[in-house]
Amino acid sequence: MTEASGLRPRDILIVIAVVTVWGLNFIAMHWGVAEISPLLMSGLRYVAAVIPAIFLVRRPKVALGLLLAYGLFVGVGQFGLLFSAIKLGMPAGLASIVVQVQAFVSILLAVVFLRERISASQAIGAGVAFFGIGVIAYDRLEGAVMVPLLMTVVAACCWGIANLITKWAGKIDMLGLVVWSSLVPPLPLLALSIIIEGPGAVPTAIANITWVGIGSILFVGWLGTVFGYGMWSVMLSRHPASTIAPFTLLVPVVGIGASALILGERINGPEIAGSVLVFVGLLLNVFGPRMFAQRA
Repeated sequence: MTEASGLRPRDILIVIAVVTVWGLNFIAMHWGVAEISPLLMSGLRYVAAVIPAIFLVRRPKVALGLLLAYGLFVGVGQFGLLFSAIKLGMPAGLASIVVQVQAFVSILLAVVFLRERISASQAIGAGVAFFGIGVIAYDRLEGAVMVPLLMTVVAACCWGIANLITKWAGKIDMLGLVVWSSLVPPLPLLALSIIIEGPGAVPTAIANITWVGIGSILFVGWLGTVFGYGMWSVMLSRHPASTIAPFTLLVPVVGIGASALILGERINGPEIAGSVLVFVGLLLNVFGPRMFAQRA
């Protein structure tokens, strides 16, 4: 094991592979919603995740209500809104960092509902990050571009609620929760697709889908969900969360870098400034408590 982190080189490679896949998810989302309506694309993502894994993974020992709630907030709330925001023009790279405010939403909900204490560095980090969101929002005051940003923030809030649900569920098999909760979103998302996107969304997708669209569905379903959460849960079972969690800071780095290289996305000055503030807030949230403790 390496002295600095307690991680074997193989484990480090696995964790980096996971966060790389999660960062590239935003590219796959961008390509997917170009061919398939976003709500339908979100539902198909979960169909792809369920089909191979449901026969291999045991149902987690968790109350049915919590399983349903997790599936609704992650599948319908988080990804339904995120896919729709990208379809409406939210840059994939910018979405990858804005959605990370879920970390601070999770902390706030844990303080309110679980009576957890928040450290000074976490409070400062949250303030810095949300100020960064404000900087980005100020640059997007025009309604047409403001809506996708707000949808991405609400998606992050849904992710935070889902994290609270996992805390209520206790120590369970996270991969089992992800796989079995994937049974929940397809029907609600299909219903919403028919209501909001119209009954022609399904036949239009079938008629126009290409291998790029199919590949996007399989990528976010198999790699992003089954491989990503599966390997992540394995790493969390082997190592302390404080060792593994900081690697999630690489997700927006991969997302923004890949969006610039592959999609040619460029973000303007205020968006860069806001993104930097969000990232600094995340750094304070992850590393701040340890640094303050060492100084004390």
